[in-house]
Amino acid sequence: MRNFKTMLVVALSIFFVILTTPVLSQAQITIGVDLSTTGPNAAIGIPQKNGIMLMAKPVIAGLKVNWVYLDDGSDPTLAVQNVKRMISENNVDVVLGPGGTPASLAVQEALMEAKTPDIAFGSVSTVVFPVEGKKRWIFKTVANDDVFVQAMVHHMLTVTHVHTLGIIAVNDSFGESWIKATQQVATAAGIKIVGIERYERNDNSTIPQALKIMRNNPDAVLIAANNTAAVTPHLSLIDRGYKGKIYQSGGSVNPEFLRLGGKAVEGSYNEQSPFVIADQLPDGYPIKKPALEFLRQYAAKYGPPASYSAYGGDAVKLLEAAIPVALKKGKPGTVQFREALRDALENSRNVVGLSAVFTMSPTDHTGINELGMCVMKVEHGQWKLEQIAAFKK
Repeated sequence: MRNFKTMLVVALSIFFVILTTPVLSQAQITIGVDLSTTGPNAAIGIPQKNGIMLMAKPVIAGLKVNWVYLDDGSDPTLAVQNVKRMISENNVDVVLGPGGTPASLAVQEALMEAKTPDIAFGSVSTVVFPVEGKKRWIFKTVANDDVFVQAMVHHMLTVTHVHTLGIIAVNDSFGESWIKATQQVATAAGIKIVGIERYERNDNSTIPQALKIMRNNPDAVLIAANNTAAVTPHLSLIDRGYKGKIYQSGGSVNPEFLRLGGKAVEGSYNEQSPFVIADQLPDGYPIKKPALEFLRQYAAKYGPPASYSAYGGDAVKLLEAAIPVALKKGKPGTVQFREALRDALENSRNVVGLSAVFTMSPTDHTGINELGMCVMKVEHGQWKLEQIAAFKK
């Protein structure tokens, strides 16, 4: 009889282990990452992925994290396929990416249908604004265009004394968003827009656009483009003898821009998170300490960082703050958890990141104001801090 009881206890124990093992194996958080690590946008996608991997933790809030990485080849259609695949096959709790604006916009329908929150890296304001419908599920760690433009215009008014401005913009959603934001902010500040020219991202020459802008003799020219596409019009202006100020639109703060632009980009200005020049920030500036540590680790593992790498790292920091809150309302792998995670991200308060301090709300899914922006100047092939926290009240 005793042997029977012993055997029964053992059998029940084995049954209990078998019964609970699948449940325990599901007790993990799954984070999907879709980025452009090949194709034309690889110069953006690779630093974004490196930033995520450098900050990625195997455990968050006591639960194992399963990281799923996919490459969309710089193709918005493939980005949508990747997101749908991660939702259906991996049951992801949240998605990081895509890295470009067109793809960030393209995946939103699939994310809303699956009630899956997303931290995107597309830069234009329309990725998250207005916060309604499918955009309720979308957040991003890149400041909205108007924040970039306000920093630029303030510098134009107080440092370079610009009165007239020409714009050469890439002919896509990024360029159009920058044109719109610049027209609104610059015109309101008394700066006259004297010409707007567009070009295709892959154009080998932008000399016609440069010549048309130069006919109006503007005090400054804004090149509204990101990545290495920003180099071509810059070279065209310099080659044709333009002597005014040249501003870039933030998306070109990366080593490739400096390498390809060479001496031609010397003296130009760019608006961006102060992350890249963290060593030049005053002591006590909120992001200085974490940014310096990240830069040290990144340089040791991957080489010189781009601003994009901080955006990836910031997404991880936001999740580290939001996941413990969401776990109080649901278990990973469930719609309850995904909804709770969306709510937790939306209520992020004073999360110190690598590029900014994030405070989000139901109407603001970036949480970045002008204090998360600075103006830099290219000097001797390096970025030099020009102006920071210009809008501090």
